[in-house]
Amino acid sequence: MKRREFLQTGAALGALALAPAFNALGKPRDRLRVAMIGTGLRGQSQLGPLLSRGDVELVAIADTQQVMLDHTLAIIDKTGRKRPKVYGGNGDKNAWKALLAQKGIDAVLICTPWEWHAPMAIAAMEAKVAVGCEVVAGITLQDHWDVLRAQQRTGTPYMLMENVCYRRDVMAVLQMVRAGLFGELIHMQAGYQHDLRGVKLNSGNPNEPYDSGVEFGEKGFSEAQWRTQHSVDRNGELYPSHGIGPCAMYANIHRGNRFTHINAFATKSRGLHDYIVKNPKGGPDHPNAKVKFKLGDVVTTTLRCENGETILLQHDTSLPRPYSLGFRVQGTDGLWMDLNKSIHIEGKSPPHKWEDAQKYYDEYDHPLWRKYADKAAGAGHGGMDWFVVHAFVEAVKAGAPMPIDIYDAVAWSAITPLSEQSIAEDYRTLPFPDFTEGKWKDRKPIFAFDDRY
Repeated sequence: MKRREFLQTGAALGALALAPAFNALGKPRDRLRVAMIGTGLRGQSQLGPLLSRGDVELVAIADTQQVMLDHTLAIIDKTGRKRPKVYGGNGDKNAWKALLAQKGIDAVLICTPWEWHAPMAIAAMEAKVAVGCEVVAGITLQDHWDVLRAQQRTGTPYMLMENVCYRRDVMAVLQMVRAGLFGELIHMQAGYQHDLRGVKLNSGNPNEPYDSGVEFGEKGFSEAQWRTQHSVDRNGELYPSHGIGPCAMYANIHRGNRFTHINAFATKSRGLHDYIVKNPKGGPDHPNAKVKFKLGDVVTTTLRCENGETILLQHDTSLPRPYSLGFRVQGTDGLWMDLNKSIHIEGKSPPHKWEDAQKYYDEYDHPLWRKYADKAAGAGHGGMDWFVVHAFVEAVKAGAPMPIDIYDAVAWSAITPLSEQSIAEDYRTLPFPDFTEGKWKDRKPIFAFDDRY
């Protein structure tokens, strides 16, 4: 199929697939009343995209920490928007329940520590409040089945707010994949390769959340308060969705394809300990120098797909390194790698040589980015945050299927407990659960087929 024919056909299919469907919120609407649970740094970064929209009213916020609620209210005040109702502060861990009991909430963004995502999402769906959940969907494998069953039982919309699916180059490559530029897909790679030592460990000062010390837990602040404990207690692919999300869309997972097997390996753990010992605010005598971190510095996870592709993920957050998600998309006719914007297409590129991918990015730039780049300018993570919020709001308003739906959410996120199990069981290869229970065979791709969401 020629590229123009492909794009025209894709747009038509997308419009059909995204037509309003049954949803527990009833008929389509023009405006949404949105609440936010968790107003920490991640929640605050989502305020810009939310408050920039005339079709969204932020009606309620909740958090355990007054300092975060105050920062959020200050951001809202600067926009001139009406203040939402405020729940929590002073360590109140049940404030989110009071928020969900408030009448007149259409949708909620969950931006809390990971362990709260599943219970909060289930409670929201039971209350018929559409859920936009930050990654991950749950902690244990049972969490994921529970979230899935709650969505199926209630019919309430649920979207995993995976912003990397909306990264500009990632979406351009999606266009390339769908146009057949790489031929038949064979192998993909991605990961979360990001030096988080200064995020997991800090001074505990709310004004210094990054690179400021070696404390965590009760003495830390922001992510150091909760995220670091996962590195103490767990060994696995702790943050899979940034990498697996785009790869799953490329491979049409749950839409004619699925994951069938998974295994994982972990290296020894040295990075966080060394950071504490070498830090001027730490040292070999610091109490945290005695902490045993279970998480391997580099965790490598491999998935096999029903249609014969393999996907390799790497979690690498405890060693010195520049940020990279390490994407590689490889097919029978060529491959793309994001690290140096490298691409090679047989018959187009010079033999055995890389090309700069920019001209391909320009040619295959996704219609969403062509249409909304100006509106997304200045939003978090290079504009990706605007697109994922836009997609959620528009889908809920339309009563349409979620672009990143419940099956995507639980499968991508379940990679974590499954990788933990594989490592714990001597790196055993495990069967991957079919969360769709056979529906993957007949479901059709809908993600980003047009310029709506």
